[in-house]
Amino acid sequence: MIGYDVVTAADGEEAIDTFHHAVPDLVVLDVMMPKLDGYGVCQELRKESDVPIIMLTALGDVADRITGLELGADDYVVKPFSPKELEARIRSVLRRVSKNGNSGIPSSGVIHVHTLRIDTNKRQVYKGDERIRLTGMEFSLLELLVSRSGEAFSRSDILQEVWGYTPERHVDTRVVDVHISRLRAKLEEDPSNPELILTARGTGYLFQRIVEPGETL
Repeated sequence: MIGYDVVTAADGEEAIDTFHHAVPDLVVLDVMMPKLDGYGVCQELRKESDVPIIMLTALGDVADRITGLELGADDYVVKPFSPKELEARIRSVLRRVSKNGNSGIPSSGVIHVHTLRIDTNKRQVYKGDERIRLTGMEFSLLELLVSRSGEAFSRSDILQEVWGYTPERHVDTRVVDVHISRLRAKLEEDPSNPELILTARGTGYLFQRIVEPGETL
């Protein structure tokens, strides 16, 4: 693939071994692999790493895509696909997870909301004294919502801002829904009754309005 050093694995078990030796910047996983499928590999990698993961899924099976996302994948590409499409997705994910878009964020890069401390420079989140591990795309999504807190984003807008592409099918926006669900599970006291990442009915999602010291609503 142009501009990248690529290592491959013949099956899922080899993929995990190769990951430990190569320490790649991004992983592309096919759902259908012998010995250990893409779901299993994704699940194992997420126990120890926040590396960006793109899943390759079947055209007609929406469940494949959602399952991969719920296990921690950052994005998916539907078969059949062109090499250029895959390259574009890879570039988009790598660009976003390394991007530090601080618009609307204090010069210190640190935001305090309730028990959360969000450090946009180090791309880390703490809940009290505990560090909450987010994937690169999870952090990018949180950063977008926090940087423009109180502003509602549609799913399509979020997909364009964070993932860098326009949804071609309604199901594509499920990427956003699953990532929102994952963020809520990690950050909210009660994910079923969120107080930070809110649903904007008829629109999409927003982060609760952050009031700066001395500011009045």
